[in-house]
Amino acid sequence: MSSVSESGNPGTPPTERRSVVRIVAASMLGTTVEWYDFFLYGVAAAVVFPAVFFPAADPVAGTLLSFGTFAIGFIARPLGGLVFGHYGDKIGRKKLLVLSLLMMGISTFLIGVLPSYATAGVLAPTLLILLRLIQGFALGGEWGGAVLIVSEHGDARNRGFWASWPQAGAPAGQLLANGLLAALAVFQSEEAFLAWGWRIPFLLSAVLVLIGLYVRLSVEESPIFQAARAKAEAAAEGAPPAPPILEVIRRYPREVLVAMGARFAENVSYYLFTIVISTYMKQQYGLPSSFVLNAVLIGAAVHIVTIPLWGAVSDRIGRRPTYVIGAVGVGVWGFAFFGLLDTQSFGLTALAVVIGLVFHGAMYGPQAAFLSELFGTRVRYSGVSIGYQLASVAAGGLAPIIAVALLGATGSGQSIAAYLAVCSVITLVAVFSYSETRDRDLGADDGVVTGASGATGDGSEPTRPAVGT
Repeated sequence: MSSVSESGNPGTPPTERRSVVRIVAASMLGTTVEWYDFFLYGVAAAVVFPAVFFPAADPVAGTLLSFGTFAIGFIARPLGGLVFGHYGDKIGRKKLLVLSLLMMGISTFLIGVLPSYATAGVLAPTLLILLRLIQGFALGGEWGGAVLIVSEHGDARNRGFWASWPQAGAPAGQLLANGLLAALAVFQSEEAFLAWGWRIPFLLSAVLVLIGLYVRLSVEESPIFQAARAKAEAAAEGAPPAPPILEVIRRYPREVLVAMGARFAENVSYYLFTIVISTYMKQQYGLPSSFVLNAVLIGAAVHIVTIPLWGAVSDRIGRRPTYVIGAVGVGVWGFAFFGLLDTQSFGLTALAVVIGLVFHGAMYGPQAAFLSELFGTRVRYSGVSIGYQLASVAAGGLAPIIAVALLGATGSGQSIAAYLAVCSVITLVAVFSYSETRDRDLGADDGVVTGASGATGDGSEPTRPAVGT
């Protein structure tokens, strides 16, 4: 019996399979470190920064100011996606992944040594904002490269499964961030934690970055990207190609909008289930930080497992059906989520987070493969980064601010659940407006359906499936 040449399929040579596994592991480890840095800031913005950097304001205003700096990181993400996407499509995925990891790690470490407002006055939050901007810029370039280098290495039949592993780096980073903060909150007094204990996880980022760099430097460049670049150089005959961003705008505007819409329910639900929950339980019921941190820890552990499972499901039933399960799930579950939080029971709170993140995983698992399949190889880094990061500003970046404002205006978590339901409708419209992408060939420059008429991959207008089919 002849072996199948695609990595990860039955009969695959062991060396090829090990190569894919190594690339997946390197991508996930680096993504875990970057999300650890990013989410560490998010948790600290909810439970630490209002007191350390904005102590002159009243509690609600201080929290809004703190979440404002959290949102600033999202504003920088599209710019990071644009810059990293441009050079990632020009010189390769690997080099940009190394650079993004360095930028994120250094800025996170420096946050850990910032003076407080009591020590440096307005300089303290100013420096905090600057470092948060660098974090957002770095993360804006990280996601596209991390998922693409896996998507373009793995085989088509299991692309959803393999590409979902870097996605699992998000809850893994959340698990690390929340775990360290929860441990410190348990073993330290509130005073000691606010005075210096919160700095420890930020300083430990330096160690994680060194480990991530060591692994990430060992991976090979995407073979699909190398083939596309060689083909483009041969066709150009000395004429400089158009910048990738211009090609994305000219040829893939619909795909960018689909990517943005698909992210709304996914992005908003994640920050409500893992970040806003801290503010909600503290302001509504005065519960300690450890209560929520431990509940999110349990949810993150389950989330790590379910994301690849949903990725595998999308390989069997398609990206769109799997995504719809998640969008409908979080839209409905949001109302039960806040109802369970209102019981002030730890067990029910943990259950609320776990189920919410399971539904979230149905979107986040297939998302990497889905967005990768929307764009051609020559502009794929730029396309997925722009669509993904623009949505991050409108969805995730504003979610904590909108949620806290709704809570302040209504005093009820059900208003926040209604906000999530609206975001779910936006995602459903986006996903239903596009056809199934599971069978697309990433090796064709335009990413068209395998065997489709007109699939030349020569730079002509890409063949696209009919709307809603």
